[in-house]
Amino acid sequence: MTDLIRAGLLALVLSLNLTAPVSAGPLEDGVNAYEHRNYSAALELLRPLADQGNDAAQAYLGNMYASGQGAPQDYAEAVKWYRKAADKANVRAQYNLGGMYASGWGVPQDYAEALKWFPKAADQGLADAQSGLGVAYATGQGVPQDYAEAVKWYRKAADQGFVQAQYNLAAMYDSGQGVPQDYAEAAKWYRKAADRGFAQAQSYLGALYAKV
Repeated sequence: MTDLIRAGLLALVLSLNLTAPVSAGPLEDGVNAYEHRNYSAALELLRPLADQGNDAAQAYLGNMYASGQGAPQDYAEAVKWYRKAADKANVRAQYNLGGMYASGWGVPQDYAEALKWFPKAADQGLADAQSGLGVAYATGQGVPQDYAEAVKWYRKAADQGFVQAQYNLAAMYDSGQGVPQDYAEAAKWYRKAADRGFAQAQSYLGALYAKV
């Protein structure tokens, strides 16, 4: 089964979207500067807001330090800002902070700590985090291996159209882990991922049709 699970828990994805619409003002200007890759202007606009406790600005500042965009790459500094925003329930910061712990960037690698933050983001409906939790339970990273729990989280993300979760959910049905083996259900989810251009799903869908 492990060869079917391609979205490893170690893969950190820096989420750039805010959790709520951005009101007009310095935050919007800072976000626009960031999105247009004017990182020096983004840092100038967002840093004061982050210092004042704005969680969205703090999350963006974490991204900038993590990626080295507009600021020297500094994982420890990224962790600091992600934590400030995550403590305010910023869903993207919670997910990225979990990713830092899973990857060992800026902090000692600690799956248990990562699995403290991923569920917080997953419970807020973030598909990336839900899929990551599915991988954690499927592989037993930071939690006891539990295929049924993996299926639960994959399905939540897959229902939101998260392509990697669709593929992994199909793999669970294909192999009969966490759910009764069901090639028709596997084909359904492989096809959803395949239709999005996911090459591995296309390959496994073809192999499944050849098999049945």
